[in-house]
Amino acid sequence: MPVNKIGFVHIRVTDMDEAVEHYSNTLGQEIVSREGGKVYLKAWDEFDHHSVVLEEGGVGLVKIGYKVDTVDELATYEKRAQSFGCTTTRVSNGENLAVGDGVAITLPSGQRVELYTEIEYLGTQTGTLNPDPWPRDMRGAGVHRLDHALISADDPAMVERFFGEVLGFRISERLITDPGNPVLIGTWMFCGQKAHDIAVVKGPDNKLHHFAYWLEDWSQILHAGDVFAMDDVSVDVGPTRHGITRGKTIYFFDPSGNRNEVFTGGYITGSDFPTITWTADQLAKGIIYISREVNERFTTVFT
Repeated sequence: MPVNKIGFVHIRVTDMDEAVEHYSNTLGQEIVSREGGKVYLKAWDEFDHHSVVLEEGGVGLVKIGYKVDTVDELATYEKRAQSFGCTTTRVSNGENLAVGDGVAITLPSGQRVELYTEIEYLGTQTGTLNPDPWPRDMRGAGVHRLDHALISADDPAMVERFFGEVLGFRISERLITDPGNPVLIGTWMFCGQKAHDIAVVKGPDNKLHHFAYWLEDWSQILHAGDVFAMDDVSVDVGPTRHGITRGKTIYFFDPSGNRNEVFTGGYITGSDFPTITWTADQLAKGIIYISREVNERFTTVFT
């Protein structure tokens, strides 16, 4: 069995006030808590305590959290990670605000992943009894939930093996050099039925390319684009469509330079989903399907 879902992304920011303005008012998340120099936020359609943690002091990824169904599965993943050759440490209840005991794993590419079974339940803004489809006081882009993250690795094939063999992820799409010399450039992997929950691309170890929020449809993507223009957000790419995953998207930067994405579309996967393959000569079409043009910043900027 794979892990349940992506739970949270914890990042560093250079200026907390600017970051809070971006993640709370521009993107529309709720501030749940301010504690220990960190700010915890959740989107309106998320049940758990938080999905994003901001920590002042630099830029880039601190860790990614994944929720696991049972304590037995947690122990299984820990043993698999150790057998794979990864360093693991136990995380005690309370080390992460509102999160129970867990296991921290250092990926072959250096990023820190934390697995846990329990997190405080706060519920969505619309509730579970006769809920409305969206909250009336929604702000900014009104992001629904955290959707996925993309990290970089000098050896993406090794990290792909880790997520498959240790955490039970499956591969939805792969980008290779060419069929005659199939060196892996990027991989998109899922643990549920989404097009992807994690992606790994060739790049520097221990870096983040972006993390993404889900929106309902193309009209909400365009609405988000309007909000970004109103708030002078630095847009990297879009609005456009991907070839890989078929998602509709805008990539943009928070005030510290961490890349975000709003994302919708894609397709439903499952245990019998066949892997889709893209070749390097079609890279631009895979990333930016419509214009088939990729700016240098998109493939070189990691935090």
